[in-house]
Amino acid sequence: QVQLVESGGGLVQPGGSLRLSCAASGSGVSGAAMGWYRQLPGKERELVATITKDSNTNYADSAKGRFTIFRDNAKNTVYLQMNSLKPEDTADYYCNCNFWRWGSRFNYWGQGTQVTVSS
Repeated sequence: QVQLVESGGGLVQPGGSLRLSCAASGSGVSGAAMGWYRQLPGKERELVATITKDSNTNYADSAKGRFTIFRDNAKNTVYLQMNSLKPEDTADYYCNCNFWRWGSRFNYWGQGTQVTVSS
């Protein structure tokens, strides 16, 4: 069973920075693609950034130039460095881990961490 443990959320002023972390454990995570998504109440979860096992990255337009996703494969941990935060970045942020194994795709979510950008 895969577990994703997120940390690093909190309250920050506009223009500030936060770094989210997601530690993955369990069989299959070492070769997994990982990512960060966010969700507001009553809205669909949306992509923020993803990273493959080879560290190829993809960003939502809203994250480009401000957020950086990176991973430490030795620790099975993915990070999201968020700079120049805006009030509209306020949301619950979720870590995702997905991989193929035995011909099936496995998809896991963390419990979420809240980010609030406010003065």
